[in-house]
Amino acid sequence: MISISQAQLIRGSKTLLDEASLTIYPGHKVGLVGANGTGKSSLLALIQGKLSLDKGDFSLPTGWQIASVAQETPALEKSALEYVLDGDQEYRQLEAELEQAQAKDDGHKIADIHGKLEAIGGYSIKARAGSLLAGLGFSQDKHSHSVKQFSGGWRMRLNLAQALLCRSDLLLLDEPTNHLDLDTTYWLESWIKSYQGTLILISHDRDFIDEIVDEVVHVEHQKLNFYSGNYTSFERVRAERMAQQQIAFEKQQKERAHMQKFVDRFRYKASKAKQAQSRLKALERMTELLPSHADSQFSMAFREPESLPNPLVMMEQVQVGYDETIILKSVKLNLVPGARIGLLGRNGAGKSTLIKLLSGELDPMSGKYQTNSGLKIGYFAQHQIEFLSLDDSPLMHLQRLSPDAKELDLRNFLGGFGFHGDMALDPVRPFSGGEKARLVLALLVWQRPNLLLLDEPTNHLDLEMRHALTVALQGFEGAMVIVSHDRHLLRLTCDDYYLVDNQQVQPFNGDLADYHQWLLTSQKANTPASNNAATEDKKERKRREAEMRNRLSPLKKQQTKLEKQQERASSRLAEIEEILGDMSLYEDDNKDKLTSILNERTELTQTLENSEMEWLELQEQIEEIEASH
Repeated sequence: MISISQAQLIRGSKTLLDEASLTIYPGHKVGLVGANGTGKSSLLALIQGKLSLDKGDFSLPTGWQIASVAQETPALEKSALEYVLDGDQEYRQLEAELEQAQAKDDGHKIADIHGKLEAIGGYSIKARAGSLLAGLGFSQDKHSHSVKQFSGGWRMRLNLAQALLCRSDLLLLDEPTNHLDLDTTYWLESWIKSYQGTLILISHDRDFIDEIVDEVVHVEHQKLNFYSGNYTSFERVRAERMAQQQIAFEKQQKERAHMQKFVDRFRYKASKAKQAQSRLKALERMTELLPSHADSQFSMAFREPESLPNPLVMMEQVQVGYDETIILKSVKLNLVPGARIGLLGRNGAGKSTLIKLLSGELDPMSGKYQTNSGLKIGYFAQHQIEFLSLDDSPLMHLQRLSPDAKELDLRNFLGGFGFHGDMALDPVRPFSGGEKARLVLALLVWQRPNLLLLDEPTNHLDLEMRHALTVALQGFEGAMVIVSHDRHLLRLTCDDYYLVDNQQVQPFNGDLADYHQWLLTSQKANTPASNNAATEDKKERKRREAEMRNRLSPLKKQQTKLEKQQERASSRLAEIEEILGDMSLYEDDNKDKLTSILNERTELTQTLENSEMEWLELQEQIEEIEASH
């Protein structure tokens, strides 16, 4: 088990842990939660041996293999598949040893290495690596692309695949869904559920944590607070404790009343759509859990749009794409104030393309596309962060939008997004990804849009900021279109879902559970095994036959050597028996000669027995290999 006792951990001038203790048992799946800066990532670094405690004791089971996701990926010429295979270091070591043994034609060594490869699943490792790549969204043709051909987000997926391939006792994952879409998040969730080792997970995706962990460790006030159950269970227990202590009671009641208003308003129109019922239940649960966010530093709300023209956007038979490549066709979509649409669909189906069309980044190729003259768009995407002026402060960014506004009003507004005190006056350059994303959101909210376009808005946002954004979106009066892998956010903010698939955009009559089932069904229908079963079976058979020949070859070669050795020994023994038939050999004058011949017979008999025994052992290995294929 992992044991931390009376630990103190100091980084710079900040004490992260003080007199903290924790025990994690083998095979348990633990969610590590807490505000940014409390020491979650430092705790993972401690477990990996990258940091040491300033005081206290830490122990990890001897010999445990630890897997974690590398944070950087060099621009390598190596293919994606080969890069993922590097995740199993023992396999790579055996692979190198096998190459050396084959160069020396060392049959014993070759046979020994093949046995070790068999024991670690080395003969199926490429298939497992390919399966991981496919699950993480890499099409078959991308497996052979060099690492340097992929963007930063896709390289992080390669690093994740490396960590998952490693045969680990302990898996450490720090925000693994940040660069994933909803489809791959579902896949990763399923993979981790079947993982047999110990897991420590840091994530700000509450649905993801809920589905995976059975224990939560909350890092707060320099302590490691243990809770049994998933994240929702932890939040409920913590909310009860805080409510009992009457922490920020007035704020809790105000937030509860605010949320209840939306629940009441929504209840009367939640009679038909399945996702509407799902959202209603989630809203009601959210009011129960509000106390656990009472001490949050974030408090944001969308300002009322200056106008709400109807409709905001009209589309009929719209076709859109890049250059001559059509991505979506025959799109019909009308956006009116109050519309709350979540876009679903596989990676690459065209969700972001539709968002870019609505934002004005792309023009329609054909069809009828009309926008109201009063349309005011608020667009959030990860690349928007690139347009921040890194040497300017959050306050300066906001002052450019409203030069006549009072500085106090602007600073109060920024405070709701976590930019308190001097932070509102500091340059943006050293800010973290999450802080920059919060600033982009703040600028978007300030501009009072009537159409919100959100493309993965929660990447890099922690749980408290995600909660604040979710509450704020409940009160937004304009139209909203969102792409997100955060199911909690989708469930609480969307009234309708549209499925982007096969170049079409169609209403999806169901909730997120139905979409997950649609994904599973469509994946089965479109797997290479179902489309090309005969071809794949033939290829697999040939591969296995070649693999078996490669494994049997050194064993049979060694058997041939032993058979020749046995022939020579048997032949010589026959000669010795004939010599021993000569009675003159037993005379006193031939005593030395007799002794020599008898010694030779003994040695040859032992050699023959050893050779035959080795041959039989090799035969057993051959039969086992043939039986396994």
